[in-house]
Amino acid sequence: MSIFALSIIFFILTLLFTGYMRHYALKKNIIDNPNERSSHSVPTPRGGGVAVVCSYLLALAVLMYSQQLELHTGFTLMAAGFVIALLGFLDDHGHINSMLRLAIHFLVAIGVVLGLGGFSEVTIFNGVQIGFIANIIAVLFLVWLLNLYNFMDGINGIASVEAITATVSMAILYLLLSISLNSEILWLLTACVCGFLLWNFPKAKIFMGDACSGFLGLTLGILALVALKENLALFCAWIICLGIFVVDATYTLIKRVLNGHKMYDAHRSHSYQILSRKWDSHTPVTLAVAAINLLWLLPIAYITATQNIRYPEIAVLIAYIPLLLIAIKLKAGNLNA
Repeated sequence: MSIFALSIIFFILTLLFTGYMRHYALKKNIIDNPNERSSHSVPTPRGGGVAVVCSYLLALAVLMYSQQLELHTGFTLMAAGFVIALLGFLDDHGHINSMLRLAIHFLVAIGVVLGLGGFSEVTIFNGVQIGFIANIIAVLFLVWLLNLYNFMDGINGIASVEAITATVSMAILYLLLSISLNSEILWLLTACVCGFLLWNFPKAKIFMGDACSGFLGLTLGILALVALKENLALFCAWIICLGIFVVDATYTLIKRVLNGHKMYDAHRSHSYQILSRKWDSHTPVTLAVAAINLLWLLPIAYITATQNIRYPEIAVLIAYIPLLLIAIKLKAGNLNA
């Protein structure tokens, strides 16, 4: 079966399953009630992203069965993603201690890095080998990405749009480069997230929930590390495509910690949250994220991955500077935000 046909099937499956999850959330009273730190004003069911998780795990199984995806990569994605999604699902139903949750995140990330064979052979800055430290950085990268995705899932459609634009961008690069990495897993993730997006944007009938936000962050992180096995430039292209989430979440967290806040304190001082209040709407902010990803970050990622740049790390810095300036201009992370 063609990837186009599979994408249509999993788009419809996710669309229908999300509708069921909305019915389930209303029945079980799994509702996100607005408070002073919320970016929404209407009580809304949450947990709809479970549909994305289940559909995508099934899609990976189909790709492995049809030999379109290596078993090793597929099982790594499925096992790690399932654990993180289950943890998020339990947290959606009843609070899990933040330290226990973080410990499990680290265990899963360590398992992924071991499962992928480690990264001690990776070199940076055109030949500098950092050995075992690369494995530590890879673990921290996965833990941070799955957590920042949770932090950034705060307005209608933003987490879905980020995943869709990142996976479409990288799938295009994979096809243009004709490399061995599997673009089918990206197209199918796009299809699954699109099925959920119709329930979440422009007006949210259901929220994604921790089960899916963490799953997406981890999945994108694993795919980026798989690309790192291919070459550093392709990994940098991934980091560039995820730039809005990485910069906003990282800058805001650092600013708040420096101002005396705990890492997991609830707040609404991310750049995207500040903009949604300034513009009195979620929709233009989410559309702006899509535009920046496709019109600014994708071209830089393309140049980074295709032009044999000597120092692809510099391209990441170039891509990030305007995003950082926006966060500074909006005063992201301020105490009164």
